[in-house]
Amino acid sequence: MKTLLVDDHTLLRQTLAVVIGQTWPTLQLFEAGSLAEACRQCAAHPDLSLVLLDLGLPDAQGLQGLALLRERAPKARLVVVSAQDQPQMVLDAIEAGAAGFIPKTTEFRVMIDALDLVLQGGVYLPPSIATARPQAQAPDQLDLSPRQLHVLGLLMAGHSNKSIARQLGLALSTVKTHLEAVFLHLGVNSRTQAVLMVARLGLRLPQG
Repeated sequence: MKTLLVDDHTLLRQTLAVVIGQTWPTLQLFEAGSLAEACRQCAAHPDLSLVLLDLGLPDAQGLQGLALLRERAPKARLVVVSAQDQPQMVLDAIEAGAAGFIPKTTEFRVMIDALDLVLQGGVYLPPSIATARPQAQAPDQLDLSPRQLHVLGLLMAGHSNKSIARQLGLALSTVKTHLEAVFLHLGVNSRTQAVLMVARLGLRLPQG
């Protein structure tokens, strides 16, 4: 599995690369110190599975880089690793399709656990957002149909309604209907709230 680390702080990037390499020795690691370089890496490796992205790059600030890399690496799970960990920033990143948000103040052990969660199909939220999490539940406890679970899994991976419709061969209106049912079962009324709820429940969902 190929992973791209995007951060302009060379020491932090290389340290994280060493930690990840020791934890998952089979991963292929690539590095980039700017958004432009990250885009070149995405073009060279279209089969990237994981992208770790700093929000404070010299050629991109805030969620600009996240949006662009979602386009350039549509199959990858994107995780923000940032010093900017204000609650609204975290929510905005999740809304923009991030599969996790790891503050740079996080201990490496916790960071590895967070990445492990993401690699298993979950979503990681920092403690300031992910308050007390209920015991993990199996997806079938939500009483959703297999198709609704699949739609929810693709939503968790950051796919738009149009992308979900295209991947599952469904009409856009059908996807919206499935999402309405999912939101009702979860007791939420938005994509962001759904992601937060699923993350808190510790669910593992199909994504492809």
